[in-house]
Amino acid sequence: MAKGFLAQLKGVDCIRKVKTRTGALITLVAAAIIFTFTTMEFVDYRQVKMDTSVIVDKSRGEKLTVNMNVTFPRVPCYLLSVDVMDISGETQTDISHNVLKRRLDVHGTPVPNSYSADLRNEVDKFNDGKKTDFCGSCYGGLEPPSGCCNTCEEVRQAYVNRGWSFSNPDAIDQCKEEGWTDKLRDQANEGCNISGRIRVNKVIGNIHLSPGRSFQTNARNVYELVPWLRDDGNRHDFSHIIHKLAFEGDDEYDYSKAKISRQIKERMGVGPNPLDDVRGTTTKAQYMFQYFMKVVGTQFRSLDGTVVNTHQYSVTHFERDLSEGFEGNNAQGVHIQHGINGVPGAFFNFEISPMLIVHSESRQSFAHFLTSTCAIVGGVLTVAALFDSVVFATSKALKKSGGQSNGNGYNGKVL
Repeated sequence: MAKGFLAQLKGVDCIRKVKTRTGALITLVAAAIIFTFTTMEFVDYRQVKMDTSVIVDKSRGEKLTVNMNVTFPRVPCYLLSVDVMDISGETQTDISHNVLKRRLDVHGTPVPNSYSADLRNEVDKFNDGKKTDFCGSCYGGLEPPSGCCNTCEEVRQAYVNRGWSFSNPDAIDQCKEEGWTDKLRDQANEGCNISGRIRVNKVIGNIHLSPGRSFQTNARNVYELVPWLRDDGNRHDFSHIIHKLAFEGDDEYDYSKAKISRQIKERMGVGPNPLDDVRGTTTKAQYMFQYFMKVVGTQFRSLDGTVVNTHQYSVTHFERDLSEGFEGNNAQGVHIQHGINGVPGAFFNFEISPMLIVHSESRQSFAHFLTSTCAIVGGVLTVAALFDSVVFATSKALKKSGGQSNGNGYNGKVL
């Protein structure tokens, strides 16, 4: 029965005109190899690949959006100021647009209905009861365009603009009427969460999360610290949690493009931003955290031609104990000196790379797949034919040699 099956198998041989069982076996093996390689080629044809290239970033005049969410468990919101400065000379002081400050209790839970504008809203209600022709004194501070300082906040800002320290609010009538100092002291043991988006120029710059309002005096950045915090009996330090800090392009606020960006990042294995969920811890009030970031423009190009511009960054950080002054020893015991004085807080310094990383989705063309398939079929059949020829010739030679050997042996035996 097996012999009959092998005899029928000869018909499968498509390599030679002379049908053999060996040729049929080689044909089946060749067909299996062709099927396997063709399947692999088809999978490769359907696979989306990512090509990466680095080019010079030629964009000009663009702005970046910094999406940040930072919590300071032991710094009250009224003490924190968000400021942005860059190498072009542009300064954004005490940013409140698109940035939200939320008060946190001692357990880190958000205080209900507590935002950065709460105190001002109460002040506005208080001022509604004043006469419309009321014009408060600025107490020697730099007057606003209206020439009046009707609230404690306006007096404080006038002092800041003049370059004075606002250290005694109890001596200001507006502050006494509003109960400003008492409200601040009630919040002295609270924390603060700062979240939102900040628009910055695409140049070297820095973001400051630090005490007081920043202002310019003799081209140097000076901070108005709050003196009475030293005697309020509460522990204040700039330990913080960076929940999120990302540099985003305008394309990421388009839903469809943002979805493409997330899909490509997941496929490439691009994880969260380097500073996401990073903690900075200290037990000292006079302590400064600095983060130095290198921002690299990144462009994703999908198969359908959609282009998404975003940014990635690398970061290193530096911590400094300000209580040591201009000199001190580092963790290794090496004596070091600082060229400038510092201010407690968290400082994010960013630098823009001139390079642009381009990630492009690509797929093998159908013509390439067809050509590769033909090459596989032709190559395998050619090799199979050569191998069959060698096997057939060898088998034929062995049979011939075996026949002659049997004939000689029989004649010898007869003799």
